[in-house]
Amino acid sequence: MKVSREQVAENRRKILDAAGRLFRERGYEAVTVAEVMKAAGLTHGAFYGYFSSKDDLIAQALAHVLAASVAPGKDLSRYAAAYLSAKHREDRAGGCAVAGLGGESVRQSADVRKMMTEALRRQIERLSQGAPGATAEERRRAAIGSWAAMVGAVVLSRLADDPSLADEVLAETRAWIGRVPADAAPQD
Repeated sequence: MKVSREQVAENRRKILDAAGRLFRERGYEAVTVAEVMKAAGLTHGAFYGYFSSKDDLIAQALAHVLAASVAPGKDLSRYAAAYLSAKHREDRAGGCAVAGLGGESVRQSADVRKMMTEALRRQIERLSQGAPGATAEERRRAAIGSWAAMVGAVVLSRLADDPSLADEVLAETRAWIGRVPADAAPQD
């Protein structure tokens, strides 16, 4: 049976959505192609009609997730409050791909590394627009420091098996960024 172009595009989107969620939740190596296809509601045999390999799927799923990431806007404090929240920390499957997959992406293909590098460049540029500073150089420095602190804080808070410590890491990072008081984050 011939599948329409629209259905092919929809199936591909389903596969990329499922892979993006599973990879962020469990990591690249812990997810099989069969699991991705099942989560997408498709048969395992259909996989090679869409992707040449699991490495191809990883690269394309990461590109899909990164393209859909929410831009921070011009208000760094508002973005930091949402990013550095318990809700975001707990949503591994739907959360930030950089925090969830950054450490693993270092060991992936050149394509994956390139995508992460381009995502880093875009995020620094976007955060620079709302970062404090009198000059472009000061705003860029603040953006880089704030982004590094935010990603690191999410990673560290996910590592902690002590909920109080995990929450403290997020709150103190919001305070350190200097835009959001430690007690001003939304309660989840």
